Amino acid sequence: MNPAESIAQLERLVASLLSEAKQQGASAAEATVSTSTGLAVNVRMGEVETIEHTRDQGLSITVYFGRRKGSSSTTDLKPGAVREAVGKACTIAKNTSEDPCSGLAEAALMAKEIPDLDLHHPWPIDTAGAIELALEMEQAARERDPRISNSEGA
Repeated sequence: MNPAESIAQLERLVASLLSEAKQQGASAAEATVSTSTGLAVNVRMGEVETIEHTRDQGLSITVYFGRRKGSSSTTDLKPGAVREAVGKACTIAKNTSEDPCSGLAEAALMAKEIPDLDLHHPWPIDTAGAIELALEMEQAARERDPRISNSEGA
């Protein structure tokens, strides 16, 4: 899935979260959702020690019933788990005391134009390429100074 499709899918998920919160009686709600993938390779003394592939996802929802607030989060983005997270946040909010400072920021204070911060820089490196790079980095460090005779890994 390309980044635009992934973003659109996450936006639909947030929209469904907020809609579900309203259906359960929330006067307001806010949500965050994230996904990430990663690859970590550690080498030591010219040998591969560890290879770790990660794929993380999660969402957090905060609902408001007037000035009462409840929050819940989950790493399961399936529809049933999302509904359950919203339900738990609503239950928490219904059973908490009112807080006069609780609630969403006023609309006039919210950002209207979101600048592109150029933070997404995908690096299409595979495991073999990552191993090669880690070995090269460790070797370069060891060759830099003859006093370096051992490595705790790169």
